[in-house]
Amino acid sequence: MIVTTTPAIQGRQITEYCGIVAGEAILGANVFRDVFAGITDIIGGRSSSYEASLGEARETALKELEERAEAVGADAVVGVDLDYEVINNMLMVSASGTAVRLA
Repeated sequence: MIVTTTPAIQGRQITEYCGIVAGEAILGANVFRDVFAGITDIIGGRSSSYEASLGEARETALKELEERAEAVGADAVVGVDLDYEVINNMLMVSASGTAVRLA
Protein backbone atom coordinates (compact mmCIF):
# COMPACT_ATOMS: atom_id res chain seq x y z
CA MET A 1 0.00 0.00 0.00
CA ILE A 2 1.36 3.40 -0.98
CA VAL A 3 0.75 6.11 1.61
CA THR A 4 1.83 9.64 0.70
CA THR A 5 1.26 13.24 1.68
CA THR A 6 1.20 14.29 -1.98
CA PRO A 7 -2.09 14.59 -3.91
CA ALA A 8 -0.89 12.22 -6.65
CA ILE A 9 1.58 9.38 -7.16
CA GLN A 10 4.20 10.04 -9.79
CA GLY A 11 3.96 7.60 -12.67
CA ARG A 12 0.66 6.13 -11.47
CA GLN A 13 -2.84 7.08 -12.52
CA ILE A 14 -5.68 7.32 -10.00
CA THR A 15 -8.69 5.54 -11.46
CA GLU A 16 -11.11 5.74 -8.54
CA TYR A 17 -11.54 7.67 -5.31
CA CYS A 18 -12.77 5.43 -2.50
CA GLY A 19 -13.34 8.13 0.12
CA ILE A 20 -11.65 9.63 3.12
CA VAL A 21 -10.01 7.26 5.59
CA ALA A 22 -8.53 7.97 9.00
CA GLY A 23 -6.57 6.29 11.74
CA GLU A 24 -6.12 7.43 15.31
CA ALA A 25 -3.92 6.49 18.22
CA ILE A 26 -4.15 7.76 21.78
CA LEU A 27 -1.38 6.88 24.21
CA GLY A 28 -1.31 7.64 27.90
CA ALA A 29 1.75 9.34 29.36
CA ASN A 30 3.68 7.33 31.92
CA VAL A 31 4.32 9.07 35.28
CA PHE A 32 8.02 8.10 35.32
CA ARG A 33 8.42 9.36 31.76
CA ASP A 34 6.84 12.64 32.84
CA VAL A 35 9.34 13.03 35.69
CA PHE A 36 12.35 12.32 33.45
CA ALA A 37 10.95 14.57 30.71
CA GLY A 38 10.62 17.34 33.32
CA ILE A 39 14.27 16.88 34.30
CA THR A 40 15.26 16.96 30.63
CA ASP A 41 13.27 20.18 30.20
CA ILE A 42 15.14 21.76 33.11
CA ILE A 43 18.66 20.72 32.08
CA GLY A 44 18.00 20.82 28.34
CA GLY A 45 18.16 18.14 25.70
CA ARG A 46 15.71 15.80 24.06
CA SER A 47 13.23 13.51 25.76
CA SER A 48 13.83 10.14 24.12
CA SER A 49 10.93 8.53 25.99
CA TYR A 50 8.43 11.01 24.56
CA GLU A 51 10.01 10.73 21.12
CA ALA A 52 9.53 6.96 21.29
CA SER A 53 5.88 7.38 22.34
CA LEU A 54 5.28 9.85 19.54
CA GLY A 55 6.79 7.46 17.00
CA GLU A 56 4.69 4.58 18.30
CA ALA A 57 1.50 6.63 18.10
CA ARG A 58 2.29 7.81 14.56
CA GLU A 59 2.97 4.24 13.36
CA THR A 60 -0.25 2.99 14.97
CA ALA A 61 -2.32 5.74 13.34
CA LEU A 62 -0.79 5.09 9.92
CA LYS A 63 -1.30 1.33 10.25
CA GLU A 64 -4.97 1.87 11.11
CA LEU A 65 -5.27 4.26 8.12
CA GLU A 66 -3.87 1.56 5.81
CA GLU A 67 -6.22 -1.09 7.22
CA ARG A 68 -9.24 1.13 6.61
CA ALA A 69 -8.04 1.87 3.07
CA GLU A 70 -7.64 -1.85 2.36
CA ALA A 71 -11.15 -2.44 3.72
CA VAL A 72 -12.61 -0.20 0.99
CA GLY A 73 -10.47 -1.83 -1.73
CA ALA A 74 -7.91 0.94 -2.13
CA ASP A 75 -4.36 0.54 -3.47
CA ALA A 76 -3.05 3.78 -1.97
CA VAL A 77 -3.83 6.73 0.26
CA VAL A 78 -2.98 10.22 -1.01
CA GLY A 79 -3.02 13.62 0.64
CA VAL A 80 -2.21 12.17 4.07
CA ASP A 81 -2.23 14.66 6.93
CA LEU A 82 -0.84 13.91 10.39
CA ASP A 83 -2.17 15.82 13.39
CA TYR A 84 -0.78 15.74 16.92
CA GLU A 85 -2.66 16.80 20.06
CA VAL A 86 -2.21 16.49 23.80
CA ILE A 87 -5.45 15.85 25.68
CA ASN A 88 -5.39 15.49 29.48
CA ASN A 89 -1.82 14.13 29.56
CA MET A 90 -2.56 11.79 26.68
CA LEU A 91 -0.96 11.97 23.26
CA MET A 92 -3.29 11.72 20.28
CA VAL A 93 -2.08 11.27 16.72
CA SER A 94 -4.54 11.18 13.84
CA ALA A 95 -3.79 10.41 10.21
CA SER A 96 -6.29 11.08 7.43
CA GLY A 97 -6.20 10.94 3.65
CA THR A 98 -8.04 9.91 0.52
CA ALA A 99 -8.15 6.21 -0.34
CA VAL A 100 -7.70 5.60 -4.08
CA ARG A 101 -7.41 2.82 -6.63
CA LEU A 102 -4.56 2.96 -9.12
CA ALA A 103 -4.29 1.83 -12.73
